[in-house]
Amino acid sequence: MSKRCYYECLRVSRSATEEEIKKNYRKLAMQYHPDRNPGDKEAEEKFKEAAEAYEVLSDREKREIYDHYGHEGLNGIGFRGFSGFDDIFTSFGDIFEDIFGFGSGRSRTRAAQRSGADLRYDIKISFMDAAFGTSTDIEVAKAEKCGECHGSGAAPGTSPETCSQCRGRGQVTQSSGFFTISTTCPQCRGQGRVITKPCMKCRGTGRSRVTKTVQLKIPAGVESGSRLRLRGEGEEGEFGGPSGDLYVFIHVEPHEFFARKDNNIFCQLPISFVQATLGATVEVMTLNGTETLKIPKGTQSGSIFRLKGKGIPHLKGFGRGDQVIETVVKIPTDLNRKQEALLKEFAKLSGE
Repeated sequence: MSKRCYYECLRVSRSATEEEIKKNYRKLAMQYHPDRNPGDKEAEEKFKEAAEAYEVLSDREKREIYDHYGHEGLNGIGFRGFSGFDDIFTSFGDIFEDIFGFGSGRSRTRAAQRSGADLRYDIKISFMDAAFGTSTDIEVAKAEKCGECHGSGAAPGTSPETCSQCRGRGQVTQSSGFFTISTTCPQCRGQGRVITKPCMKCRGTGRSRVTKTVQLKIPAGVESGSRLRLRGEGEEGEFGGPSGDLYVFIHVEPHEFFARKDNNIFCQLPISFVQATLGATVEVMTLNGTETLKIPKGTQSGSIFRLKGKGIPHLKGFGRGDQVIETVVKIPTDLNRKQEALLKEFAKLSGE
């Protein structure tokens, strides 16, 4: 079953602001939250749907990809939809604290380590580089472990201290009626420790912005819209968390002579009136240089010739596509008297 539009799920327009998106999600989460609708499967599904929509539209990068490429674009960066109640509550705990006053109504654990964000990089390459592959260096701006505090977030010579409120657990326990609920510690925000003297360079985050040179190997056969995934080349995780991935989107520049469809390439070959009539042997450009092509007598404009195995290499396999050549007969437009006389004689002999 196809997914609904995320904007429809949250009942907002495509031009909605972050605040409007958050406000509508808060309203829907309160209405359909499973703890407020015990046993109601329809409400639970609507809650999941709204949570998934908010997870995308509240993230600037994911929203941009969704706006341009829809659900398929999100699949391309590894997004798999609703990530489960625990992950939703962990990611958007501030919203549920607004709703319930003290937390989501479900027990959960917030890990101190956080995965780094995935990054996107768009690159333009030539038609020939797409056909045969290439290697290049790209400059990627991202967050990495702070070299001053080595990722601790604390000023050099100091260390983070155990949180006095949760005693290092990262969770505090609160009671409401018959329920006892563990929520993220508000003092250390789930870290279990607090930094009293933050590092001046990274301001206590443990990460700093750097520009890193990454070697990119583009395989033969890629086309516009192809996506390469470089594992671990995204932003570094917080407090020792795993790094995100770097997604490189390929944009292939057009060629002056060739056009491409799948793994075949297409071109037009101009030939003269005489060559088309009497036949000829001509040279035609291919991806690997020039090839000899025999033009038979009586060839018409628009005739198709095929050079087997002279197209684009298959990206996921062996072999190559073909080169498809369309002839274009050029009609002379500036004849001298002798040429005109000969053509008139030809017409007379042909009974015209």
